[in-house]
Amino acid sequence: MNTVHQEHPAHSHTHGPACGHDAVPHGDHVDYAHDGHLHREHTDHWDECEPGAHVTHAGHDHRHGESCGHRGVRHGDHVDYLHDGHRHAEHEGHWDDH
Repeated sequence: MNTVHQEHPAHSHTHGPACGHDAVPHGDHVDYAHDGHLHREHTDHWDECEPGAHVTHAGHDHRHGESCGHRGVRHGDHVDYLHDGHRHAEHEGHWDDH
C-alpha cells in the first residue's frame, strides 16, 4: 500500500511513547493518532499518514465494534480498529486496510 507524502505543517508536538497519543503500528513505522489524524515521523518533520488508494482487506470475516476486543482509534470521520498489525475501517459492506 502506498501512502501520500503530505507534510503536517506547524506540528510542534513531538510524538513518542509517553506523549499521550495512541501509537499505531503501521508497516515499518509507528503512526500516532492525534486530533483525528495519523502522524508519522519523517526525517525532520511529521507527515500525515493516509492511505493513497482504496485497499480492501479480503477474507476478513471478523466484525469490529465496541466489544470486539480490538482497540479502536478515531481517524477522521470514522474509527479504525487495530487488528493483526493492520488498521481496519468499515467501508460499504467490507473492511479496508488503512
